Amino acid sequence: MTAVQAPPRLGGRLAALSIGQVISWGILFYALIVASPAIAADTSWPVALVTLSFSSGLIASAAAGVFVGRWLDERGPRLIMTIGSIVGPAGLLVVVIAPNLGVFTVGWVIAGIAQSAVLYQAAFTVIARRYGARRRGAMTILTLAGGLASTVFAPIVAGLLTVTDWRTTFLLLAVFLFFTTVPLHWFGLERTWTPIAHDDSVQVHTVSTVVRTGRFWMLELSMLALAAALFSVTLALIPLFMEKGLTYELAAWALGLLGAGQVIGRLLYVAIPHTAAPWIPLAATAGLSVAFLALLALVPGPPWLLISIGIAAGAVRGAQTLVQGSAVADRWGTHNYGAINGVFAAPITLISAIGPAIGPLLAVATGSYSAMALIAVALAALSLVFARFS
Repeated sequence: MTAVQAPPRLGGRLAALSIGQVISWGILFYALIVASPAIAADTSWPVALVTLSFSSGLIASAAAGVFVGRWLDERGPRLIMTIGSIVGPAGLLVVVIAPNLGVFTVGWVIAGIAQSAVLYQAAFTVIARRYGARRRGAMTILTLAGGLASTVFAPIVAGLLTVTDWRTTFLLLAVFLFFTTVPLHWFGLERTWTPIAHDDSVQVHTVSTVVRTGRFWMLELSMLALAAALFSVTLALIPLFMEKGLTYELAAWALGLLGAGQVIGRLLYVAIPHTAAPWIPLAATAGLSVAFLALLALVPGPPWLLISIGIAAGAVRGAQTLVQGSAVADRWGTHNYGAINGVFAAPITLISAIGPAIGPLLAVATGSYSAMALIAVALAALSLVFARFS
């Protein structure tokens, strides 16, 4: 009889993975958001097209994530995540030398492929396989660390842009990304996985069996509707609050505090009982989204109340990240998690890629950001209905 190996402690390897998330998110995701006005001013490329180039990278990340998930399941994380840590800086070097918007976009597509191997989706696969039943605590720690990325790197990038140009800034970031995340992933991750002991009493799910179930599609539709609702409103919080009378500076502070709310939400997620049915965390998140997004749409003020509601909406969005990361493992186990989650997460990553444009487009179509938020409420309500059958 083979002894069952206990899950490892939440120690050094989790720390290495978490530090890698802070650096990778900070440089491969948030740096462009901070630097896009400076890039547009220097190159005369419209800010919208600069952002669209970045979104092209997120789309590439969604496509590559399916392959990366299969690799992680079959071969372990060390090689693929280290390759991602090399490809990411290479993509940024293309961005640095880009003479035109086309090459700039190619650079972000390369960086997007790297994102699929080093950001949350890959890290969640590692945690699900490594920690098994203890994955919820490990995922929470990881996302708390990832949540620090904007706090750490937004001021760093802004500070660099005050003393040098954007090309030099991204060159320095590429060098830092390479020399920190390559050793973190090479020395801090498993080279291969320990084979999973065969257990005839546990059904082994595959991508082909899972995607043929109605439960998978209810889960997919629920998470897509929820992501669209939360991203459309929270990423448009500044114009929404300015429409209600807040100054730009105060609305920007509100957006920053929304990020703090995400940390709160991730901590509260841990409080959900482990014995709860898998659909309950998703339904709870969708239900809270209905409530807080409706308040953002309908409450006219005062500013302190709007900001408090924004923090609460941020907490829901923070919980949503963990609900998404746990969804596949909670329903179909950790065997083949990477492959199944790669297929599941790809459409959601696409929603995040177009997320910055959803809110403004709906606001133009409906005539106001408040009306846009009410559409998001309807999407969250649909998510709640679908969640019950997931």
